[in-house]
Amino acid sequence: MMKSSESGAGMADKRADIGARLIGSLAALAAGFFMRKLITSVWTKTTGKEPPAHPEDPQVALGEAMGWAILTGVGVEAARLLATRAAAKRTQDRRI
Repeated sequence: MMKSSESGAGMADKRADIGARLIGSLAALAAGFFMRKLITSVWTKTTGKEPPAHPEDPQVALGEAMGWAILTGVGVEAARLLATRAAAKRTQDRRI
């Protein structure tokens, strides 16, 4: 049988974990959104045209479709990764 102090600590840990996950998810979402906006802006300024709305469309040149897919895939995921790690570090530092 658990003592009351042991069961209370577990609940606090679960709430902290949920809070950390929520903060990490929100940070990843925001970072992905802003990175995609940044990449779109850079693409437009660099190429002089809007990025392909539907890169899978056969009418879009393969090089353009691949360039857009690689740029957005790597850029957005890297931003999400960095934001999630930063949020996790901040929440971990606050627990200590």
